[in-house]
Amino acid sequence: MEAMPFESDAALGSRKAIVRRNPLSGKPQLIEAAWGLDGVEPGDKPRKFLRAEGRTFPHQRCLIPASEFQVTNGDRKFRVMLEDGNFFYLAGVWRPSFGDKDVSYAIITIEANPDIFPYQERQGAVLLRRQNMAWLDLSQPEDMLLRALPARSFQIEEVGPLGLEDRQRRLAY
Repeated sequence: MEAMPFESDAALGSRKAIVRRNPLSGKPQLIEAAWGLDGVEPGDKPRKFLRAEGRTFPHQRCLIPASEFQVTNGDRKFRVMLEDGNFFYLAGVWRPSFGDKDVSYAIITIEANPDIFPYQERQGAVLLRRQNMAWLDLSQPEDMLLRALPARSFQIEEVGPLGLEDRQRRLAY
């Protein structure tokens, strides 16, 4: 499997590989899913991100493999990678397909670590490769996994100013 950059500003419904437990066999499975969970109530907006605080995620956990993710600060865009260059996973949850809706997922967010906090206050929950099965199997308490990595865990590089298309997409939300 090749981990790719995770585009935090990708459109709802964009497709990405996720790792989940197969509901029938229980074995880890790599599938493609749509980004964004539909709201529970009719008329609720789809959600790409779910705050970890005050919630538990006992079912349908997934991993989103990534080599980096992006953050924006004003009109500037940055890429965030692990300091050692290794790939990682973002913690997520998935929903099964129903009706005309495909399998979908959302990223769980936590308070940003000290490296990311100057750029934005929240980030996707990053799981190191050694933590992947603990998330899928519920073998460690959530609060041990859904926490910011220590300072100096990330390297951050400016990608450049947001393009016109990026600015327009942000205005649409």
